[in-house]
Amino acid sequence: MVDPLAEIIGLLKPRAVFSKVISGAGSWAVRYSAFGEPSFCTMLDGECILAVDGQKPVALMAGDFVLLPATPGFTLSSSITALPVFKDPASAEVREDEVRHGRADGPPETRMLGGYFAFDSPDAKLLVSLLPTLLHLRGVERLTVLVQLVRGESIEQRPGRDLVLGRLVEVLLIEALRLTSGNEASPGLLRGLADPRLRIALRYMHSDPAVAWTVKELAHKAALSRSAFFERFSREVGLAPMEYLHAWRMALAKNLLRQNKVSLNDIAAKVGYGSASSFSTAFSRHVGVAPSAYLCEISQQQ
Repeated sequence: MVDPLAEIIGLLKPRAVFSKVISGAGSWAVRYSAFGEPSFCTMLDGECILAVDGQKPVALMAGDFVLLPATPGFTLSSSITALPVFKDPASAEVREDEVRHGRADGPPETRMLGGYFAFDSPDAKLLVSLLPTLLHLRGVERLTVLVQLVRGESIEQRPGRDLVLGRLVEVLLIEALRLTSGNEASPGLLRGLADPRLRIALRYMHSDPAVAWTVKELAHKAALSRSAFFERFSREVGLAPMEYLHAWRMALAKNLLRQNKVSLNDIAAKVGYGSASSFSTAFSRHVGVAPSAYLCEISQQQ
C-alpha cells in the first residue's frame, strides 16, 4: 500500500539547495524575519538557543538537528539575555558561505551547518501545512551525515549536482519526519500517521484516490464509528476527512496537469471524478481557474 509521507515528499519536489557554516562567540543574538521556504541545521559544536515564533524556545547542542518546513520568524542566540540584531534572510550577508555572530576574533564557541531550499510544487503551501512547524531531533548521527553530504554537494559543481541534491534533501526530509514522534507534532499528517486507526484510512485515501470514498466507508476501514472517525481525523490531521481527500486529489491533479501527458478524462478518472466536466468544475472551485487556464499559466512559467 502507498506510503502517504513518501508521496507528499515526492510531490513537494525539493530543489535549489543552499548551505552555509554559522558560528558564534561571546554574547550574541540574531533575529530573522519569516522566510517562508524550508530550512534546516545541524549543530556541530557548542550550544545556543532557538526561539521560533509560536513555539517554545529550545536549547540546541552538538548533534542536534532542526527542520523548519516553512521557516517562520525566529531568534538564534547564545543566551536569552542577549539583545538580538535583526537580519533579513534575503540579504546578501545572509547568503554568504559562512556567517559569524558575536565576537569576531578568536575561535568560535558555537558552530552549526545550516541551509535552506525550495519546493517546486504548486501545492507546497497545502502540503507543508500538513507537516510540523518545528522538528527538533537529538543524537541522530545519520541526519548530521546527510546534512554534511548536502553541504559537500552544494558547494561543488559536479555533474548531476541538482539531481543529487534533490534526492539528498528528499531523504533528509523523510528521515527527519519519520523520526519525529507523531504525538509531539502539531496537527497534520504525522499526527494522523501516528494513530494506528487513522493511518489505515490515510493509506487507503492515498492508494486509491479514484475510489468514491465516504466518511462511513473510511471509518469502517479504520474500525471506528463514523462520528468517532470524523472527530478523531479532524483533530489529529487538522482537516475533515473529505476536505483532506479533496485537497489530496487536487494536488495529484495539478501534478498530472503539469506533466501535460494525460487527457482531462484520464486525470478525472485517476482522481475520482466520473467525467472531465465534473472534474473541471471541482478543479475550478478549488484552484480558482479551469484546468485549461491552469495549463496556460504553467506554460508561461516554463
